[in-house]
Amino acid sequence: MPGAPSHDSRDSHDWDYVIVGSGAGGGTLAARLAEAGMRVFLIEAGGDPRSGDGRLPDDYDVPAFHAYACENPAMSWNFRVRHYADETQQARDWKYAPGQGVLYPRASGLGGCTAHNAMIFMLPHASDWDHIARITGDLSWRATHMRHYAQRLEDCRHRPVWRALRHLGIDPTGHGWHGWLRTEKAIPLTVLGDDGLVRVLRDSASTFTSSLPTPLLSTLRWLRGGMGDPNARPPAGRTFEGICYTPLTTSAHRRTGARERVLDVARRHPDRLHIETGALATQLLFDSDGGVSGVAYLRGERLYRAAAHPGESGGQRREARARREVVLCGGAFNTPQLLMLSGIGPAAHLAGLGIAVRVNLPGVGSNLQDRYEVAVTHRMRSNWEVLEGARFDRDDTLWRHWNRGDVGMYASNGAALGVVLRSQAAQQRGHEPDLFCMALLARFEGYFSGFSKWIGEHQDRLTWAVLKAHTRNRAGTVRLRTADPREPPDINFRYFGEGSDVAGEDLQAVVEAIRFVRRMTAPLIQSGWIAEELAPGPAVQDDEALAQYVRDTAWGHHASCSCPIGAEGEGGVLDSTFRVHGVKRLRVVDASVFPRIPGFFVAAAVYMVAEKAADLLLQEAARTPLSAN
Repeated sequence: MPGAPSHDSRDSHDWDYVIVGSGAGGGTLAARLAEAGMRVFLIEAGGDPRSGDGRLPDDYDVPAFHAYACENPAMSWNFRVRHYADETQQARDWKYAPGQGVLYPRASGLGGCTAHNAMIFMLPHASDWDHIARITGDLSWRATHMRHYAQRLEDCRHRPVWRALRHLGIDPTGHGWHGWLRTEKAIPLTVLGDDGLVRVLRDSASTFTSSLPTPLLSTLRWLRGGMGDPNARPPAGRTFEGICYTPLTTSAHRRTGARERVLDVARRHPDRLHIETGALATQLLFDSDGGVSGVAYLRGERLYRAAAHPGESGGQRREARARREVVLCGGAFNTPQLLMLSGIGPAAHLAGLGIAVRVNLPGVGSNLQDRYEVAVTHRMRSNWEVLEGARFDRDDTLWRHWNRGDVGMYASNGAALGVVLRSQAAQQRGHEPDLFCMALLARFEGYFSGFSKWIGEHQDRLTWAVLKAHTRNRAGTVRLRTADPREPPDINFRYFGEGSDVAGEDLQAVVEAIRFVRRMTAPLIQSGWIAEELAPGPAVQDDEALAQYVRDTAWGHHASCSCPIGAEGEGGVLDSTFRVHGVKRLRVVDASVFPRIPGFFVAAAVYMVAEKAADLLLQEAARTPLSAN
């Protein structure tokens, strides 16, 4: 890999930092530290998602192929999770495989889950950051300060007028214009020739606007606030609410993310950043003072048993040592797993598996959270015209348009329209919006083996994906099955009634959102553009029937919060500077760090905390120089 040193990494003791995981957290952090002059050893279990044979590069590059990327065996890690401990309720979900669980795709490869996600870049709400500042007393977490990190990383290309005017010092948007992560908007011109899609966009927008208390005033506010830009944050402006598009992390309408950032820095600074791929971290290494000194890992292909085709080899054991610190960035499942394998976690659980307890930290693997998502699926009266000729493969008509730079449907992740709104509970409390409804030109009803095939097989489907943010349930857990580092952990999200949302507000909010979507689609059904609602279906009408549909079919794909920032006595695992309580020279920087799940889509928040962590580490390094030896 680029950046590899000439000497054997197993015998190297001159790395400043060893970072485990190359996703939005680890890749961003490693690149920033190396740019600042630090020597960084970056451990990644997978390989480069663009270096394989077959269709892998297209699955990575083409925005419309992201579902296929999730199931590409070259980089997929297929976790199987439970939503309920109760087997009867769990078995009601058609996506559940008895004895296995519900598929939860993760990516193993350079860039982590930024290599297969839907590329949506939506910033968290101010309350997400202000909450961390409040519980820690660390004012650097306040939203007004965290906005700086969003601006540092973003290179906004979807507000061209304000991009041109920024040189004049005129910029009410709050966007970043000079960062390393490009954001774009995919608006296929072919949309104008698809009568069905035009009707969906027009009627949905009209129905939504007419439902507002002050339609004209709300429309003017929408125009002033950025015409559907969900990330616009005018000074003293309100939180975005209403109809929006979904900004994507693409460059010239090709996927971009942590992979591109890491490879760019490794090319420019090969002496500072070493990327060790095919490396499964298995255990932390400790010094005599109890502090972390490095990471043990296994070198080999597809060693983790969540891989689509796990390798037979046990791998070759190696070590990477850090002069300063080790930073775990493996995500909400693998970071708590590695901590527990190393003796850091709930003492009784570890002792039961024969793991020597180094630090009894009950919060490790607890507080697991996700957003609830359900589908309202329709069959249109005919196929989408904008998908004519689409086989979702190399060399079909749409691929050729995309490959020569045309902004066609393959430049999109499939999202035609988004709506941000508040549940009744959020309105009553004066909280920020907690519901996101997204119109997809595809059939998507959650994750199961072969789910990506539905994208190409059903080109007359409209799915409204309903997403519940700011969930109140904090009861999910990640626990070890065995002390074998190759074995995926036991994951149970404890949905709805099994969780900690005693009042059932999460469930009620999702039901409200389904009713909202039905109001928006009613004109299209009446006019015949929508032939029928397939799910939940016309027979599912009253609140209890809708609630049961939600219980039976909900899924998630933003796992987070399993190593939260917070006081140790209150279930916290990290302090406000990402340090693990009770362990020297060890930090965590990934989606697991949040006390509660932020915003609508987690990737932007993880990029931001990684930039913040880089500042903290560099400031501390400046205060504590190491000896020359």
